[in-house]
Amino acid sequence: MVTTKKQSEKKLILVESPTKVKTIKKFVDNKYEVLATKGHIIDLPKSKLGVDIENNFEPTYIVLRDKMKTLSELKKAIKKVDEVYLATDPDREGEAICWHIKKEIEKTKNIGQKKFYRVLFNEITKQAVLNGLSNPGQINLNLVNAQQARRILDRLVGYKISPLLWKAIRKGLSAGRVQSVALKLIVERQREIDNFKPVEYWNIFAILQTLKQEKLKVKLIEKDGKKLEIKNKQESEEIVNDLKNQNYIVSDVIKKERKRKPLPPFITSTLQQDAARKLYFNALKTMKIAQELYEGVEIKGEGQVGLITYMRTDSMRVSVEAQAEALNFIKKEYGENYVPQQPNFYKSKKSSQDAHEAIRPTSIWRTPEKLKDSLDSDQYKLYSLIWKRFVASQMTNAIFDDTKIKVSAGPYLLTATGSVLKFDGFLRVYEIPQEINRIEDIDKGNGEEKEETAENQQLPDVTQGENLNLLDIISEQKFTQPPPLYNDATLVKALEEKDIGRPSTYAPIIATLLERKYVTREKKGFIPTELGIVVNDILVKSFPDLINEEYTAKMEDSLDNIEDGKIEWRNFLKEFYQSFEPMLKNAESHMNDLKNNIQEDTGQICDKCGGKMIIKWGRFGKFLSCEKYPECKNAKPLNGGPVFDEKIGEKCPDCGSELIKKMGPYGAFIACEKYPQCKYTKQILIETGVLCPECGTGKIVERTFKRYRKFYGCSNYPQCKFMTWDKPLNQKCPKCDANFLLEKITKNKITIYCKKCEYKETKEINNE
Repeated sequence: MVTTKKQSEKKLILVESPTKVKTIKKFVDNKYEVLATKGHIIDLPKSKLGVDIENNFEPTYIVLRDKMKTLSELKKAIKKVDEVYLATDPDREGEAICWHIKKEIEKTKNIGQKKFYRVLFNEITKQAVLNGLSNPGQINLNLVNAQQARRILDRLVGYKISPLLWKAIRKGLSAGRVQSVALKLIVERQREIDNFKPVEYWNIFAILQTLKQEKLKVKLIEKDGKKLEIKNKQESEEIVNDLKNQNYIVSDVIKKERKRKPLPPFITSTLQQDAARKLYFNALKTMKIAQELYEGVEIKGEGQVGLITYMRTDSMRVSVEAQAEALNFIKKEYGENYVPQQPNFYKSKKSSQDAHEAIRPTSIWRTPEKLKDSLDSDQYKLYSLIWKRFVASQMTNAIFDDTKIKVSAGPYLLTATGSVLKFDGFLRVYEIPQEINRIEDIDKGNGEEKEETAENQQLPDVTQGENLNLLDIISEQKFTQPPPLYNDATLVKALEEKDIGRPSTYAPIIATLLERKYVTREKKGFIPTELGIVVNDILVKSFPDLINEEYTAKMEDSLDNIEDGKIEWRNFLKEFYQSFEPMLKNAESHMNDLKNNIQEDTGQICDKCGGKMIIKWGRFGKFLSCEKYPECKNAKPLNGGPVFDEKIGEKCPDCGSELIKKMGPYGAFIACEKYPQCKYTKQILIETGVLCPECGTGKIVERTFKRYRKFYGCSNYPQCKFMTWDKPLNQKCPKCDANFLLEKITKNKITIYCKKCEYKETKEINNE
């Protein structure tokens, strides 16, 4: 009897991440088993559409091949318990995982009746976990349906449009519903920059001396009460000569107190923006580290602890308990003056989902300094940013004394502005760089750079009517600036403002565009590749009503309405497809014309059949091909590049056939012409000229990690596993005579260093 009772009380908690398993096990007693699904277990098939359009958009779900073992293990565990607590991430994807697992278990034979509960953890702390387990709910089918609708919507767009790109450009390309709109923004911004015509303008400043012998720099603003725009050198010289003959009098001194309110706590988009600006993290890296902080990190003296609340949110709501804790901390650490009379509240935008709080520390008392020894460098930087932003959001305003001095000189008006910090308030914790405002002004399309003559300076003490002596006049030639390239911060900001995507999608959107090689990330932002521009132009011409910001935002609103139970998800898909199907048919009808437009005639003649040689797109860029393909398979590299798929004059050691040079995702390699019957391959390695320091016989060669990131390893791999991310240089260390040095390139500098001793040499990179 006792054994049966214990077994009936056994319960299972299912989470997504193995890291979360370790954290949660600390908080629950032995009657709970904790296991991880490791993400989605069930999804649409990759090999086919998986959606029955004629049967009310019924999806066909399959168990993912790489998750069959995980599902089998979960079934064994569930068979032994009576209650299953589904505790995946508190969002649409998490809800869908719960629903799929429940459905799969319910149709499994010999597993028995089980009670399923849905529990939500906004933070992985003991109190939050125990509260969630004490107040279980049921799976939210509206959330599940919103996820299903989004998944099917994206599948329809991707699987129906991608083959058209194959027909027009080349096989293997893909189009995403939201990513294509983000690509459009990047391409349009690049064209703005390319087409930008700088406009000349001039600034004029007067250097004046006050009665107290202090200097005052003022900027020319108006003439005869009208804003002055100086367009060329001649106009500037005429005004400068005129200003030399004027009397300078202080016409007004305006002093006022200005309050600056603290910024709200982070939501997903603002976290990604600030991490990009201040830490130089890309969006994907920011979310990866935030996930680690949310799921739990091993903290000295505490064990595995979740350090921040859920990081995919667009709500600025903060719990009453967290706010009270923050106010107590501020009062103790900084004093009464830093605690607002009424707690600060922030309003979320209308489209935000208020299920989660803003991103904040799970305990304000875990200061960054206390955790520094337990976190790695990147975790510490991001946690510090989140902690400081949240603390600052609950503090008092910063107070400035603003001064504006107006100086009249005949018909001219010149001004100087100054702003002096009177009380730091929230700025004591969270500094806002001045340049951010300027960057955002330019990004909004203000071609003229924002300039201040004396921002954040103490201006000299002058009185109205005071005469000033002219010391000098300075004229400066300027040119209007184009809008900057989108970077991680400004692209996420644009996506959020235009209501494109949701908190969980910003980072994947950027990662997908980079992975597909539609854009590249340069030092100053995203640049569309030639392939990205071609893909964008075809999509925009073929689907103008689909690939635009307004339509995409409307789709996101509809998905939100499904989540709120206001729209039936199948009706939404039916309505979408009724407008999408005519778009597809129209695009198919002129796809050959688009294909002909991008296949350029070179004027060259095929040396095998006499046909024309045209420029086509392949997996690795443009190449020359005979127009009679596939009858004639003559192909050549463009612009004298390396020739691939050509014989190299060597025989295959396995079968004796000819070897050919090919290009793959990891670079050039040698393969047998009889592939796939003969699978002999040999990688073409780029040597650095450095002997491996570990085995002493191999050479350090350039390799590729995950298709895009370079690293350097021994040519004797796998026997020798030496590797380094930084490039080895065939130079001896001047300090310890080591055989090679390493070169590390960061955002604005090149560091050459020795791995054996402390030798280091740094060179600045000029990004201008």
